[in-house]
Amino acid sequence: MAAWVYIVANRKFGAIYVGSTSNLVRRVWQHKNEFVPSFTQEHHCHLLVHFEEHQDIYRAMQRERNVKHWIRDWKDALIEKDNPEWDDLYHLITR
Repeated sequence: MAAWVYIVANRKFGAIYVGSTSNLVRRVWQHKNEFVPSFTQEHHCHLLVHFEEHQDIYRAMQRERNVKHWIRDWKDALIEKDNPEWDDLYHLITR
């Protein structure tokens, strides 16, 4: 079953959160609607700025752990590689 690693942000070069999930649409919706008290709720991280698909949740969770340990410049570069304006990509996953 597919799984995703994703990054949500509150603005370009602002607060970011790296997560993994087996249901990307539902999880990002939860962030956008501040459904669960968390870092993303406190910092209003509503913009889906990066996502990548993995074969299964175990690989996605490993990638999440790796990315979370990266320095901030590497995370910013990962986002900017495919999304230089830090646009909200939510519309791409809800089609």
